[in-house]
Amino acid sequence: MSQIGAVLFDFGGVLAEEGFMKGMESLAQEQRLDVENLSAAGAQAVYDSGFVLGQGSEADFWSLLRERTGLVGDDPSLTARVLAGFRLRPWMLELVVDLKAQGYVTAILSDQTHWLDMLDTKYHFYRYFDRVYNSFYLGKGKRDPSQFGDVAADLEMQPSAIVFIDDNADYVQSAIAAGMRGIHYTDRLQFIKTLTNLLSIDQPQT
Repeated sequence: MSQIGAVLFDFGGVLAEEGFMKGMESLAQEQRLDVENLSAAGAQAVYDSGFVLGQGSEADFWSLLRERTGLVGDDPSLTARVLAGFRLRPWMLELVVDLKAQGYVTAILSDQTHWLDMLDTKYHFYRYFDRVYNSFYLGKGKRDPSQFGDVAADLEMQPSAIVFIDDNADYVQSAIAAGMRGIHYTDRLQFIKTLTNLLSIDQPQT
C-alpha cells in the first residue's frame, strides 16, 4: 500500500459547519414547512436543477425548490440564508496548515457551486490548499464514484496514497471502494484520533 501523500477534505460538514442543511432547516421552521421534506428536497433539487454540476443556475435551483415545496423568498435572500450557515472551523484550518508543513498535499473535494467561491471571497480559505475540486467546475459530483479516480489521476498519486474525509458515509465508502483511505467525520475528537493514528501508522519506521 502506498505511503500517504495527500489529504482531501469535504467542505460543508467537515471544514465548515453544514450550512446548506442548516439553511434548509431554518427556512422550513420560519415558513412552517416540513423540515425533513425541505432538507431532502433541497439536496435533490441541487442535482435535478443541474446547479451543483455547473449545468444549471442558482435561479434554476431555487425555482425548482419553490415549485416542489412551497418555499417563498427571492433568490438573493434565500442564498444569503444558506451561506450564513457555513461557519469555518478554525481548528480545521490549523490542521491543514500543519499537514502542509509536514509535506502532505491538501485539497478540498466538495459537491458545491459557485457559492464556494463566494465563501472564499469572504473567508479566504482557498490559500490553505494545494487544490480545490468543486463539482460545479468538474461537471461531476461524489455521487459518481469515478470522481475519486479522476482526482487521484490529477494528483498523480495512487488512490491508496490519499486520505478522504467526509461527513457523508456513503461518499467515504465510495472513496474506499476506489482504493483511497477514508474517514467518516462525525465529531472532532474521534476524527483527530483516527487521522493521527492513520498518519502515524503510515510513517516509515526508522
